[in-house]
Amino acid sequence: MTDNQLKIPINYVEVSEILKKALKLTGSPVAVKFAATKEDIPSGIEELDKTIRHCMMVNLARKEGRIFYSPVSKHECNGGAWALGLRGITPTLKTGEFYFKLGKFNSAAACKRTIDQIPHLQSGETYATMYAPLEKTPFTPHVVIIMASPWAMLKLAQSSLFRLGGRVLGSCAGIQSVCSDAAALPYLSGKPNFSLGCDGSRKFSGIADDEMVIGIPVEMIPEFAQSIEVIVGAAGSKK
Repeated sequence: MTDNQLKIPINYVEVSEILKKALKLTGSPVAVKFAATKEDIPSGIEELDKTIRHCMMVNLARKEGRIFYSPVSKHECNGGAWALGLRGITPTLKTGEFYFKLGKFNSAAACKRTIDQIPHLQSGETYATMYAPLEKTPFTPHVVIIMASPWAMLKLAQSSLFRLGGRVLGSCAGIQSVCSDAAALPYLSGKPNFSLGCDGSRKFSGIADDEMVIGIPVEMIPEFAQSIEVIVGAAGSKK
């Protein structure tokens, strides 16, 4: 499908196939969109038929090829729904009590310092989140999420530096990786972000122990596709 909502069109089928082959992906890159209103959802896209976590929704598109949208009522994880702009932050999450009770921090204060720095969309800004395998997306995504091996992430990191060089800066906290690190942050910053994943996403969504996650603003996807083929085929690249 060729995009008709960006000034510079993107051929999602071509880009997805390049990424899948070059990175040896076991599933598809996932297109994610933050729909501000019900009218932003194209006709024919069905509402998700169960209540699960955002990270699990990503995996439905990645592994099963599902295309759907999910309003706040279908988001099981309060932290994820908050990060994605679907609902306000819960009191226990805001104070640090939630993750403190899970044993993730030495004190509630340490947890609160972390929560205060979690990238998130404004509460109520999102009506629904939308998901599709990149090669089949019927909508213009805001970000593309890829789950892959550390080797693949190395190639993506090298691809991000291919044109201009520099350093790769990743932002994560070991919590809210697929919702905040890989969806909200790339959308808000306009920059790709690498994440180590989190216990929740690894437990519930199918991210394997030998996989990481990255979120890429959709506008940058063509550049990654162009660079990745050169990077993977380079003489100094480990095949």
